[in-house]
Amino acid sequence: MNNLFVDTSGWASLFVANQFHYPQAEHHFRLALKQKRKIYTTNYIIAELVALLNSPLRVSRARVFEIIDAIKTAEYIDIIYINNKQDAMAWELCKGRIDKAWSLVDCTSFVIMQQLGIQDALTTDQHFEQAGFVRLLK
Repeated sequence: MNNLFVDTSGWASLFVANQFHYPQAEHHFRLALKQKRKIYTTNYIIAELVALLNSPLRVSRARVFEIIDAIKTAEYIDIIYINNKQDAMAWELCKGRIDKAWSLVDCTSFVIMQQLGIQDALTTDQHFEQAGFVRLLK
């Protein structure tokens, strides 16, 4: 059973009901829980999510804290804290793919997904497809 990686746009789609991909995100997330798939994200994604929720999505501060606390305290979500080696690997990946508009957060996600053997990403970000992963939200 392939595990699931949740990117910034995946979390936003899951927690902000007026997002275009909300129904699809909710479906994939519930299915992953039902199938008892491990769900992974990173501390870099959480940091990026706070910024996204604040602006441009303009989610209330109280709701932002609820969302982040829900992610951080859920027993079925494993938050990977990016270490120096992973950060350096991601930075080298970014620099090595000058033809792509990949962010450092994207590249840390790719490094983690490769290390854990994860193919499925709950994301709207086409960069995951460019890197050879399955983008679930289209």
